[in-house]
Amino acid sequence: MPKLKLDAHLYDRAKKAAEIAGYSSVDEFIIHVIEKELAQLEAPEGEADEKVQERLRGLGYIE
Repeated sequence: MPKLKLDAHLYDRAKKAAEIAGYSSVDEFIIHVIEKELAQLEAPEGEADEKVQERLRGLGYIE
């Protein structure tokens, strides 16, 4: 498996976030974050627009 180099400060931030969120490791947390971002970027534009509308509806900005 390829490895990534992270700035020490970024790694520390990821480690804290992983602990708070209950991940078993920093690697697991980082993999999840990258997968989530890739899914958003790869989603068809219509789906992205729908998600934005759902968020705005949930916040009460639109009906």
